[in-house]
Amino acid sequence: MGTQSSGLLHYEIAQEAARVICEEQVTDYRLAKQKAAERLGLGSRASLPDNATVQQAVLEYQRLFGGEEYTEHLARLRRTAVQAMKWLADFQPRLVGGAVSGAINATHHVQLHAFHEKAETLDVFLQDRGIHYELGDRRYRYSNGQEHEIPLASFDADGIGVDVAIFPIDDQRRPPLNPADGLSYKRLDLAAVQNLLENS
Repeated sequence: MGTQSSGLLHYEIAQEAARVICEEQVTDYRLAKQKAAERLGLGSRASLPDNATVQQAVLEYQRLFGGEEYTEHLARLRRTAVQAMKWLADFQPRLVGGAVSGAINATHHVQLHAFHEKAETLDVFLQDRGIHYELGDRRYRYSNGQEHEIPLASFDADGIGVDVAIFPIDDQRRPPLNPADGLSYKRLDLAAVQNLLENS
């Protein structure tokens, strides 16, 4: 297959994957791409576009079809992020992910990276304030090829999910890779999130 044909095919898969993500509330880009390829009548061996291409297609789709519902949900995510970041100030939180890029659907949570020498300090913080939360972990990959399991606390804030990954202090200047585009996570501090909210 020629380069031009391959590029066109990638574009079509990305557009269909974006529709799957936005309309069917899928958050896994790989799954969305596989579904898109199937629906376009392509085999399981089809060459798939990278996640950055799909993320751009999601942004385009939401600009065209998301309407007021999308705009309000994105603003709500960012407002919730501001409130959570103020509340979690001792953990130097940074906003990452879909609430930063705008590539979201209705199921997206606020994603925060927080920092402390002892991850269990976040547990104590939430318990002391009577917050119902769930503990887990999330695997992050770094530019040097290493992967690390990072503790994660998830809770609900007025109907918006908030996921807080608690990194060691030394990781403040070493962001992992964002699977959505393969680049280091863009981490926004509180002032940057407030500015984003005011100008969106």
